[in-house]
Amino acid sequence: MKTNLSSQITLTRIPPKYYRPENAYEHSVLTRLEKIPTDIYESVIEGSKAIAQELANGIRKKQEAGEQFVLALPGGRSPLTLFRELIRMHKEEQLSFRHVTVFVEYEFYPLTSITAGNVNRLKSEFLDHIDILPENIYAPDGMMPKEAIFDFCRQYENKISEAGGIDYMLMGVGHTSNIMFNAPGTPISTRTRLVYLEGAARKEASRTFPSIESVPSSVITMGISNMMHAKHVILMAWGEDKADIIRKTVEEKISDVVPSSYLQNHPDARVVIDLGAAYDLTRISYPWLVTSAEWDNKLIRRAIVWLCQQTGKPILKLTNKDYGEHGLAELLAIYGSAYNVNIKIFNDIQHTITGWPGGKPNADDSNRPERATPYPKKVIIFSPHPDDDVISMGGTFRRLCDQHHDVYVAYQTSGNIAVGDEEVIRYCEYLRDVAGNYSPNDTTIKEKAEELIHYLRYEKIDDGEPERKDVLFMKGTIRREEARHGARHAGVKDDDHIRFLDLPFYETGLVKKKPISKADVEIIVDLLHEIKPDQMFVAGDLADPHGTHKVCLDAILAAIDLIKDEEWMKNCRVWMYRGAWAEWEMDHIEMAVPISPEELRLKRNSILKHQSQMESAPFLGDDERLFWQRAEDRNRATAELYKQLGLASYEAIEAFVQYKRK
Repeated sequence: MKTNLSSQITLTRIPPKYYRPENAYEHSVLTRLEKIPTDIYESVIEGSKAIAQELANGIRKKQEAGEQFVLALPGGRSPLTLFRELIRMHKEEQLSFRHVTVFVEYEFYPLTSITAGNVNRLKSEFLDHIDILPENIYAPDGMMPKEAIFDFCRQYENKISEAGGIDYMLMGVGHTSNIMFNAPGTPISTRTRLVYLEGAARKEASRTFPSIESVPSSVITMGISNMMHAKHVILMAWGEDKADIIRKTVEEKISDVVPSSYLQNHPDARVVIDLGAAYDLTRISYPWLVTSAEWDNKLIRRAIVWLCQQTGKPILKLTNKDYGEHGLAELLAIYGSAYNVNIKIFNDIQHTITGWPGGKPNADDSNRPERATPYPKKVIIFSPHPDDDVISMGGTFRRLCDQHHDVYVAYQTSGNIAVGDEEVIRYCEYLRDVAGNYSPNDTTIKEKAEELIHYLRYEKIDDGEPERKDVLFMKGTIRREEARHGARHAGVKDDDHIRFLDLPFYETGLVKKKPISKADVEIIVDLLHEIKPDQMFVAGDLADPHGTHKVCLDAILAAIDLIKDEEWMKNCRVWMYRGAWAEWEMDHIEMAVPISPEELRLKRNSILKHQSQMESAPFLGDDERLFWQRAEDRNRATAELYKQLGLASYEAIEAFVQYKRK
């Protein structure tokens, strides 16, 4: 069973020549553009294997010389695939870590329990699975007395020096460019110290805690100077949500506003990324500025959109001179004139626009993104979390219902951990009062509600352990009923058409989820066999920082792969939506559904049915806007881009890309 099919979405759109220079000229152009050597791999797995092999070579070389290999390790999600590869090499290739000394780069402070900290996570994910000697692991103690921290930091620096310095420092990078927990504005001279967590840094830390409220107030972290004095530094970044900060790190000028950019002055630093994280680099987004391009419709459309933005002109006003002055004369040679290119791309983009996302019945569909028949269609909207459907495609959802298609919505996960404790308290107080009023003689429900209220208000400790099952049930129920209400508001009239799949990979009670399994895929296969849809909408938003969207997409694509030869499946179209974290780029949009001002208001109301996901939601991410605000801003921005290109002016647009099975 294939379970990583979502990576193909990125792979199919970027030829290898764009991320691996083929000659000295291209290499020299990249050196001017990219101020840190950058290696791009097709996937996190390939990138992690390359890093692991480099580390293994260094470890073995030191071992042969009878010396210690000194390694600095980060926490977070970035190194997890690398850790798994190193564990595999230890077990299958006899890579020994007995001559490795580890310095942990940071630890949260104060910790109420050792199980909640970064060091414990590193042990459970990596260190406990290899033969490293316990006495060779150095780390801050998140439970030490506060008055001991200053002396500890000084001693930690001394231990690094006594070990001969750091041979390799591995690092991730935060969305605001924080390195370890050195936030924007951190001076280059900083060393190990206690840092107060606030703002973006606190949100970054919340990715590994149950909620932002459970994040400790501070962190003991190495400084920028530690990074600059390491002999080798490898910065890892995976996924589209890191693309913007990687561009700033690698291509823009050094600035303390972007601490990761200090690596431009490191004598032996390297950035290792996958295609998703590389997507905003010039050689990926604008390859014609680096090398001779392999022109296809998508790349031509991207180039024309870029040219319109550079010149401030709509498509049909671009001239031969515009093309020549911006490095696109090659297109003139292919098409003969600016007019020919302009007309082609204008028509291509115009044909993406449709007010009939399920296909317009009894109409010529030769230039429409969706087929006219069958009508009405059976449609399944897959939603990773219980609110992604209305956030990302709420207008299209309503349009499909209004146009009388047989619409089902399938919520793939319960979304239970994204409900704050205060929401459970509020609902339990309601439940207690209702039970007391209508069932005064049966105290079972009332007593359970009071038990949960007391536990959440006075007893609960965020110690890194899974949430209690009864609390998870309440949180899941809150989200389930919000989703049901939101789907009804979008136009679903039959409750049987609202399905809750509760995929097992999600149900851990922790931020960390289980890997995708056969059970997850079989649940989706069973649903597809039951409904046999003509059209599916799935979340292709791989920029989701928590990874749930990617796992949910992998589960769907794995299910499709299993049944792709069935006759009904051959006729089923799969459309991918985005919008919660990022929007599709113009060169990939294949269906654009205009949303009127009234429809946008109704979409907002559907999103607002998810009250638990408003200001108090644990996982709002780095964007300060609420989900309905993000959705409206992105939908309006897409409509504005269409307008700037010279097409019709709409209030908002929801965009989709068709998934084409191989």
